[in-house]
Formats: sequence, structure tokens, C-alpha cells
Amino acid sequence: MSAQVFTEHFFHAQDDLRLYYRDYGDRHSPRLPLLCLPGLTRNSKDFHDLASRYASQRRVITVDYRGRGRSAYDPDPRHYDPVVYLADLQNLLAVAHVEQVVVLGTSMGGLLAMGMTAAMPAVLAGIILNDVGPDIDRGGYGRIAQTIGTAIRAASFEDAAELWRRSDQAANPRLDTAGWLKLAHATFRQDDSGSGVRLDYDIAIGKALQAQADAPLPDLWPLFRGLRNLPLLALRGALSDVLSADTFIRMKREHASMTAVTIPDVGHVPMLDEPEALAAIDEFLAGL
Repeated sequence: MSAQVFTEHFFHAQDDLRLYYRDYGDRHSPRLPLLCLPGLTRNSKDFHDLASRYASQRRVITVDYRGRGRSAYDPDPRHYDPVVYLADLQNLLAVAHVEQVVVLGTSMGGLLAMGMTAAMPAVLAGIILNDVGPDIDRGGYGRIAQTIGTAIRAASFEDAAELWRRSDQAANPRLDTAGWLKLAHATFRQDDSGSGVRLDYDIAIGKALQAQADAPLPDLWPLFRGLRNLPLLALRGALSDVLSADTFIRMKREHASMTAVTIPDVGHVPMLDEPEALAAIDEFLAGL
């Protein structure tokens, strides 16, 4: 991880839970700030390299949802819910004094970005969706639901990286040893006992998802259509089992001005360090 180029902040959600975010770059930059929203069990560490890349140009904010990273775990797992996350994000933007923002959402973060069009439309100046759309492939959804409720520990970050590689190499054939270790550091944390490492999120997050694994998924196309008047970049991993090629094509039909970029040899999700992803994001942000 590169030298620290961010400041760390805590704020209180509407129910007083203590939440964490990182603030990169110049908060007084005339360029639109970038808000990075991670996936379901992910956290702000996923975006460190990307945020560092743009910190010289604009303000970048990355967040730990409740129950992830340095944010407090919720004593009521029912609050691990998109409606609650959206309220948390509203509080974050108010605390950070952000009036308008470009949102980059990975996986669930992209669904929240779509939800922001209904909950707080005036704040959005553009959206980047990373391997997510209004239809979630059942195969990928089931795979995620089966794994996130399991406590995983390893003796070291190196062991965690090898564990991750064995389970996920098919989705990330481009990752080398350093890449797997970087992913492990973003996924695990030192165990509270001081012995070994554990997942850096509350495994109770998986309970609600597992309970709903066989239920019909909601129709998210109305939310996606709410993006029609916004600049939109959509990235898809060519090997993704969450965002299908058919859904990606339909997204382009529904939003004619959407820029659609497929990242080769990557599954769910692109790490956003791929040259193809960075080139697309560079061009998109420069055009705003």
C-alpha cells in the first residue's frame, strides 16, 4: 500500500452507529468529488490505489458501510439493508459537506448508486457501475449468498491470500501473487486475539442474504431508467457470473449514451487497476 494520502474520519449514523470514511485529495478542488462505494462485504481499502490516483485532481471519499472495516458492527442484523445504507450515505454527504458528486459503485455499491437516483437525485453528477446492473445473475447471487455467512480465519495474510487464490482464481486469472496478497490485506484484518487474521466484516451480514437466496429478486430496471439523464460508465468483467452479457446489452439499449466497457479475463469484480478500466474511468471523469 502506498504512502498515506488520506485523512480518516468517523461520523454517526441516524441511529448513532459510528461509521468510518477516508477523505483523499483537496476538498476545495473545483472538480467534482468522487464517492467510491464498495461491494457487499468490502470496505474502503478496496479503493486506496484508485483514490490515490485521482487525489491530485479531485476530492475522493471512500466509505466503510456499517459492519465493515473500521465502522461499528450493527447489533441488529436487520439493519444490514440497502435502505439503511442509503440513509447512512445521506448522513455522510452532509457531514462531508458534499453537494454534488460522481459515484463509483462496485457490485452492491452500484445498486446503491442506482438507489441514490430515487433517494437523493440532486446530488448525482455521474455514475460509474462496476460489474453490476439491474438484473443479478442467479448463479453469482447464490455463490455470494453461500459464502458470506461463514467465518474464515487464517494464520497470516499470506495464508489468507493463498486461501483466496484457491477459491477464486477462476474469476481472477490476471492476478499474480502480489495481487492476491493485496486482496487479502483488503479482505482480512488482524484477529482481535492477536493470533492470525479474520474477515474484515460482520458475518451476520450473510444471514439476511441467505434467508432471501431463493426469493424473487426485485425489479431494479425502474431505478436504472432513473439514470437516463446522467452520464454513465458501466464496466463488466468478461467472466462475470453476476452481470451477464445479455443484461449488459440491454443496459446499453435502455441508456443509449452509456459507455460500456468489458474488461477481458476478469470475473466478478474488476479490481479497477486493469489498464482497460483505468483508461475508461480517466476518460469518463475528464468528460464531466
